[in-house]
Amino acid sequence: MEPDHGSLGSCFRSGNQTTNMSGKESEKLITSRWFSTTFGAIGLASNLFALCVLVSSSKKMHSRARSSFLIFLCGLVVTDFMGLLVTSCIIISYHFTKFNWIQVDPGCHLCNFLGVCMIFFGQCPLLLGATMAGERFFGINRPFSRSTSMSKRRAWFMVGTVWAFSFFLGLLPILGLGEYTLQYPGSWCFLTLLHDAKNIVFCLLYALLGTLSVALSFLFNTGSVVTLCRVYHDREAVQRRRDSEVEMMVQLVGIMVIATVCWLPLLIFIIQMVVQGPQSGTQPRQIPQSTEDNLLIYLRMVTWNQILDPWVYILFRRAVLKRIYPSLKARPSIVSLYPVLNPALSNKLTQESVLQ
Repeated sequence: MEPDHGSLGSCFRSGNQTTNMSGKESEKLITSRWFSTTFGAIGLASNLFALCVLVSSSKKMHSRARSSFLIFLCGLVVTDFMGLLVTSCIIISYHFTKFNWIQVDPGCHLCNFLGVCMIFFGQCPLLLGATMAGERFFGINRPFSRSTSMSKRRAWFMVGTVWAFSFFLGLLPILGLGEYTLQYPGSWCFLTLLHDAKNIVFCLLYALLGTLSVALSFLFNTGSVVTLCRVYHDREAVQRRRDSEVEMMVQLVGIMVIATVCWLPLLIFIIQMVVQGPQSGTQPRQIPQSTEDNLLIYLRMVTWNQILDPWVYILFRRAVLKRIYPSLKARPSIVSLYPVLNPALSNKLTQESVLQ
């Protein structure tokens, strides 16, 4: 028995109650059940493998800076894994059963839950990437501004803060700022590209916050790389092993590049759509099919971020790099831009100056 359309929740728009529910468009490759299943399986396996490697590495790690960095990486991998697991369970179930959302979820509770998950698990990696980049920037450029390196408790607190903020952001449509609606081809829910004030504000908030996170990651990582390059050949700066810092920066730059390529198209598309205004000839709560098609394509690109993130850590570790490049040797590390001479090196330089 079909529920009364007048009692349906706000997640059903005029454009997706029929076209997107019928399944006639499901023959397209990008809406194929195998497309979603393959992406989900590869992503889950990749993140699970990376999590095992991270746990194994953390047990052997004695450096505080490196151990706190591993905690951030662990938070990122756990976020990506849980995001794929939760969303895939709902989306893949739809693709194989073709259940009717109107019958199964007339009150939009499942749709709202999926929307919160999409926002939460989408925003977390971007914010964590910016947080990791900022922590490394201050760790490299201002190592003496803190009495000690970041503790594990503080690192987990920062990860928890990012999770809490992203969860609050996901709750905003539930609290009245914007709304989650069913998206083409009827398998997932996301923020709504409608042009009423609340949806515009939420879309811009989400997209601009994500863009800001990518921009901050770029600025912090660029500053860290410049600092490392400036002192890379400085023989006088000897405290810790520099290869560990280079390894962390390579991984951070890899995470930043992947996030930029995978996320910016979607974020820019959202901003563009809400700023342009509604197209002529569309109904009040209808989104053009071309817009829904593009939104799905950009979402597929975002999925690659969750698949590729774990491989950045798996492949760009010293153990792997040394097998590929055996002549890679450990180098002394920097503590700040101001060199600290050890007695042995100081005596050696003094002797050399006398002989000259």
